[in-house]
Amino acid sequence: METKFWELKKDPEAAIAEAAALIAAGEVVAFPTETVYGLGADGLNPEAVAKIFAAKGRPADNPLILHIADPEQIETLTGGLNANARALMETFWPGPLTIVIPRSEIVPDAVTAGLDTVAVRMPSHPVAAALIRAAGCPIAAPSANVSGKPSPTNAADVAEDMKGKIAGILDGGNCGIGVESTVVDTTSPVPTILRPGGITREMLEERLGAVEIDPALNGNPALRPKAPGMKYRHYAPQAPMYLYEGKQAAQRLAEAALHACKQGMRAGILCDDAVKTRLEGSLRRGHSLEILSWGEGKSDLAEHLYELLRDFDRLTPQFIIGMGVDERGLGLAVMNRLRKAAGYQILLAEDDCVTVKSGKVFPEFLMLADN
Repeated sequence: METKFWELKKDPEAAIAEAAALIAAGEVVAFPTETVYGLGADGLNPEAVAKIFAAKGRPADNPLILHIADPEQIETLTGGLNANARALMETFWPGPLTIVIPRSEIVPDAVTAGLDTVAVRMPSHPVAAALIRAAGCPIAAPSANVSGKPSPTNAADVAEDMKGKIAGILDGGNCGIGVESTVVDTTSPVPTILRPGGITREMLEERLGAVEIDPALNGNPALRPKAPGMKYRHYAPQAPMYLYEGKQAAQRLAEAALHACKQGMRAGILCDDAVKTRLEGSLRRGHSLEILSWGEGKSDLAEHLYELLRDFDRLTPQFIIGMGVDERGLGLAVMNRLRKAAGYQILLAEDDCVTVKSGKVFPEFLMLADN
């Protein structure tokens, strides 16, 4: 299949019109949102939705999100909205928030993975909104990557995964937030976060009061997913990844990185600017480490995380050592992505020791680093 590529800077109206016509005709088009790039098709057309799963290599029991451009569009998609759902719509739409609501009969099983609920969001990105309106239908859209790989936050990374598999790619530049939307189940007695994102738990609690965290976020493979990215290996780079958590994560990561370097290993190091500066000050020229920094704060980490994980795929280190952050605010979302990227191979660095928090075994090279 030939994949059309539109640069929106040249003629945005014509590009969006052409892309919308393809979606209306049952094809798949990638487009930018404020979070990540989406892989969009007519969400009420099961045959079109099936093309999304085929392009991504996505398991059929992983539900999709329907994207709308106006709040009124949700009424035909649901059997009813409760007070919590309406409060979230009023407060956070348009924006990076997805709500899970009772589905109506017009929503195909292909979108919901057979669940009696459907996930809906109203993106704030102007290109996404214009495309949905022009297509004249809710757009089903997971992230525009091969299933399991890091989500794309720019059109070049979309093309790397999807060229020849979909009808077109709308290039709207880099995404601003960088991690997928927050998903909240409004059908539960207490609103429940199924996937953390740019709308933080603290923001939700300020509006709703009590908010729970779904236990599936701890990585239990036996739980059936109610939101995208909850069950399968996700956001993962090609190299094995280990994640340091805890109060001494930065210190222990730096020690492990230096030890790996002394052994001549090509380790990838994912850290902030402060740790990168510390490491580079301790290393000789021609060292074997690939050190990538996200910047300073959690918003920098969210914006650049997937781009950096894809950069590691191009650098091909033997393994990656990542540094965790605390879970306050946006930290809950980025730690969810980091843990899944590492396949829950997590090391806890506290009280002057390192222990295995989760994962198969303590990595040998890290064990040697801490002796």
